[in-house]
Amino acid sequence: MRKQYEKEALVRHPKASPDESVAAVTISRRGLLRAAALGGIGVGVLGVMTESLAAASQPATTTPTGPIKQWCMVIDLRLCNGCKLCTTACQTAHYLHEDQTWMNVYTMQNAAGEDYFMPRPCMMCEDPACVPVCPVGANFRTPEGLTLVDQSKCIGTRICMNACPYDARYFNWSEAIPAPRQPFKQEPEWPVPQVKGTVGKCIECAAMLPSGQLPECATNCPMGVIYFGDLTSDVAVDGMGNTIKISTYLADNDAVVFKEEYGTHPRVYYIPGHGQDLNNNSSAS
Repeated sequence: MRKQYEKEALVRHPKASPDESVAAVTISRRGLLRAAALGGIGVGVLGVMTESLAAASQPATTTPTGPIKQWCMVIDLRLCNGCKLCTTACQTAHYLHEDQTWMNVYTMQNAAGEDYFMPRPCMMCEDPACVPVCPVGANFRTPEGLTLVDQSKCIGTRICMNACPYDARYFNWSEAIPAPRQPFKQEPEWPVPQVKGTVGKCIECAAMLPSGQLPECATNCPMGVIYFGDLTSDVAVDGMGNTIKISTYLADNDAVVFKEEYGTHPRVYYIPGHGQDLNNNSSAS
C-alpha cells in the first residue's frame, strides 16, 4: 500500500572546481589488505582508507592521537535495486525485531511516476532536532558526528521521535530478542540487546568504526550503493572496496541531502539518477 509523504526536498551541492580532477579510485579488498600490511596499520577497511589514501590531508581538529574523524555516508541511488539486504544485515547484527528497520529502503516515485529505491539510515545531522528535546539528556552527539541514545537514561517519552523529521527512530514496545555474548559491551555505541520501553535508532555501527570496520549495511550491500567515510580525510569506501574522494564525488555527481529545509545539516549525501523532481511530492511503500 502506498501513502503520500510530505514534501521531501533535497538540496544540490555545487559543481567541482576544475582543479578537482580525481573523482574516484577503485581498489580491491585484497589491495586494501595488502596496503594495511605494508603500512603497518590495521586491516580494517576504514583504517586503510584514512591512513594510506588520505595521508596528505590537513585536518583542522586533532586529538593527542591524531585527527578527529567526522563520519558521513554517501548513498548512490543509481545503483540501488531495492533488495533490502542492508536492512536485514542491520537487523541480524543488532538483534532487532522485524518491524525495527534502522536502515529502511523506501520505494519512491520520480516526476515521471517511475519507482526508484531510497535507503534511509539515521541522517547523522550536524544539528539534530532529536537531541535538545530530550528531557533527561538521553540523546547526544559524539565528537565524530554520530547521534546516539543512552538507553540507560531514556524514559520513553518519545518526544525525540516526534522531533526527528526523517522518521529514523523506533520505540521498543516488545522485549528484546535474546542475544548471545556480543563483541562489544552494551552501551550507546552498541545497544544490543535493545531495552524495552526506550527509543532505538540506527547507530551507524558506532562500536565497529574504531577498528576500521564498515557499518553492516555498507558491508552487505551487493551493489556498492553505500559508501561510509571520513570528512576529515575526505575519503569514503563501500563494501566492495571502491574508494572515493568525498568532496569531488559529491560535486561531480550533483549530490543532494534530504529535507534540507529543516536546517539539520545531514551528513548522509545522496547521488540521484532517476530523474527525480526534487520539488515534487514523492511516494513510499
